[in-house]
Amino acid sequence: MTIAIYPGSFDPITNGHIDILKSGAEIFDKVIIAVAYNADKNGFLPVSTRAELIQESIKDIPNVEVDCFQGLTVEYAKKRGASVLLRGLRTSFDFEYELQLSQTNHALYDSIKTVFLITKPEYNFISSSCVREILLNKGDISGFVPEPVAKYLNSKRDDI
Repeated sequence: MTIAIYPGSFDPITNGHIDILKSGAEIFDKVIIAVAYNADKNGFLPVSTRAELIQESIKDIPNVEVDCFQGLTVEYAKKRGASVLLRGLRTSFDFEYELQLSQTNHALYDSIKTVFLITKPEYNFISSSCVREILLNKGDISGFVPEPVAKYLNSKRDDI
């Protein structure tokens, strides 16, 4: 069984993330979408909320699991028995960063492979930071995030 880890902050998860996740789920036996907790960063949404929203958003994809982790992604991958890190690319600018990250991960754990998947063109401009900016400025985010995420964020709009 090939297990892939799809790590990220997913703050919040976007339709582009879901696109990559669905493609990964078609390729690998199991995909674990791993929400990273970083004590040095103040997240927009708490990690537990992100994980819950992701779970709601992917409930129709049977071979995907949601988990949270802290620390090095490769250490988490070892712990979960994963041999692949799944990463999404939107533009050529993403590739530069992802290439460096992939090479670093390989240097730390040479058994891990990184697979890059490219989002569909209609998602390549969407980022979590873009969604946050639109939300904070009272814009419509419904076309950028899964329905459970839009519903949750819109219900919290006055608290943000």
